[in-house]
Formats: sequence, C-alpha cells, structure tokens
Amino acid sequence: MKVIGINGSARRDGNTAILIRTAFKELENEGIQTELIQLAGKKINGCIACYKCFESKNKRCAVQDDVNDCIAKMEDADGIILGSPTYFADCSGQMKCFIDRVGFVSRANGDMFQRRVGAAVVAVRRGGAIHAFDTINHFFTIGQMVTVGSSYWNVGIGRESGAVEKDEEGMATMATLGKNMAWLLKKLNQ
Repeated sequence: MKVIGINGSARRDGNTAILIRTAFKELENEGIQTELIQLAGKKINGCIACYKCFESKNKRCAVQDDVNDCIAKMEDADGIILGSPTYFADCSGQMKCFIDRVGFVSRANGDMFQRRVGAAVVAVRRGGAIHAFDTINHFFTIGQMVTVGSSYWNVGIGRESGAVEKDEEGMATMATLGKNMAWLLKKLNQ
C-alpha cells in the first residue's frame, strides 16, 4: 500500500510538510509506503475550462505542466493526503489551483479516485484553518473518496518554519491521523 502526500505550501519542508511527515511516520510504522510531493516552486495555474479532459478521458489534464505527474502518482496510491497552510482563511492559491485541475480531471474520468482514502492537513498561524480544512475535504467528498479523521481537526499551529513542532496537540493529532489512516487502509484492503 502507498500514501501520497501533496504539500501545497510555498515553503518546502515548512510546517505543512512537518505535519504531513508526522502522519507519514505512523503509516510507515505500519508498513505503508509514503511519498511527499512538494508544490513549492512549481507553476500550477487554475483550470482553463477547456473541457478537453472530458473529451479525451485519458486521466490527464490537457494543460501540460506539473499536475499530470501528480495525477499519475495519485492514481497509483491507496491514500492521498492534501496539505496546505492557511492563507486568508483558506488553502493556498497553489493548492486551490491543484484541487480545481485534479478534481476536474477526476470527474471527467468517472471519479478516478473514488473509494481511496483521503485526509486534509492544515497548518495555521491563528485562524481560518477550518475553512481551509473544509475546502480540501470538499475535493475528497465530491470525488467519492473515504475521508479519515483524527482526535481533533487535522490542524497544526505555527507561523515560522518549524514552529508547528511546538504544538503538542497538533503533532499528536497528526500521529493519530496516521494511525487511523493505516487502520482504515488495512481494513479496506483485506
């Protein structure tokens, strides 16, 4: 089994990546492979509504950039974690563009991620994290994916890179998320 994590932060290896890797640690302890893809530095534009994905039905976006690499990896994964920092009470613009593009391709191809396990992970300085959490979870629910939760919402608090590690409850929430995701993946793959 494999879980792909997409870090939608402009900061490579910042708080969002730390949160995802904390969940990954528990998945790896259960023998599940993980891979982190960082969107930082990649140019991902929004959907241009060309509808070519509905015409071709080839499980790829007609706009050739970094999204198709991610779609291929997501297609081969049993679980998907989408992570984002909170920008103005929502996910990052790059994550939103990613969701729009990948979501459209998925819908055009019969909800290609249906029944896969999904989890949202959000880093926040102070407020707005629940809206970002909801935005990511909407991607999962419209795509007929199974979402997994934790002991609290999947949120970690910290502003400067690495500060999230001081949020004991947030880090524990990510560890529980990883354990819950591993449990669910194993149940679904019996």
